[in-house]
Amino acid sequence: MHTAPAKRQRPRRSTPLTIAMLAVLAYFLLPLFWLLIASTKSAQDLFNSFGLWFSHAPQLLTNVRKTFTQDDGVFVHWLLNTVLYAGVSAIGAALLAAAGGYGFAKFRFRGDRAAFNLVLGAVMVPTTALAIPTYLLFAKAGLVNTPWAIILPSLVNPFGLYLMRVYAQDAVPDSLLEAARIDGAGEARIFFRIALRLLGPGLVTVLLFTLVATWNNYFLPLIMLNDPDLYPITIGLSSWAAQAQNGGAGTSSDMLALVVTGSLISILPLVVAFLMLQRYWQSGLATGGVKQ
Repeated sequence: MHTAPAKRQRPRRSTPLTIAMLAVLAYFLLPLFWLLIASTKSAQDLFNSFGLWFSHAPQLLTNVRKTFTQDDGVFVHWLLNTVLYAGVSAIGAALLAAAGGYGFAKFRFRGDRAAFNLVLGAVMVPTTALAIPTYLLFAKAGLVNTPWAIILPSLVNPFGLYLMRVYAQDAVPDSLLEAARIDGAGEARIFFRIALRLLGPGLVTVLLFTLVATWNNYFLPLIMLNDPDLYPITIGLSSWAAQAQNGGAGTSSDMLALVVTGSLISILPLVVAFLMLQRYWQSGLATGGVKQ
């Protein structure tokens, strides 16, 4: 005797929840929408037209061209500096966090709990509180006003280490490690050939977090760098904004449109990075790695 299949229940819709989600979406997207609209305007139209719609004479391409050619193309130099600082810091911080998290998750040693609790405590310390002590240490070492003054502090990511420790606990099966050790593989080979592949999604997560944090970092470069040739894009745009503010009604006030356009251009590499790396955020990479 056959019974009729049960009807699939439609998902329940909540009007208050939908309204709340739309409000959250507007909260996050409205500043980006304003930035896109403002990048098409001249300095005068930024003040004389409605902020959330185009002016009567959009000039996005003109603003982009002026941004890249202003001061002999210094914006391109700032952008390349930022790519260097953020790229090296993100890759280094992700690898260090993966190694540290894997070590805390899969090895037991004297003082491991105390060391991990110290990492948890470091997560709660704001980075701005460490900026001045970091500056004093780097001044003693003679590394102030060098790219290392930005890269080395960015390699330390307590939250990334904590995240990788939690992820490695379940993502890397102990039986797989034991099988590799029985086959004669060394610990370094196990980490780079087996564990690192299984830690891929967590590794990419830490990489993106560090990339965004270093790319948008303002206070650390502000106190570490005084050579304009070493400025990242955050400090460079800040110097342009200062020129626009001090220019008043003169020609320097046109710099405001370049600051807005430069801000739009500066977020595009981050968007591209997220789109390229999001496919690596997959779960279950260890499925099938151990025969049940």
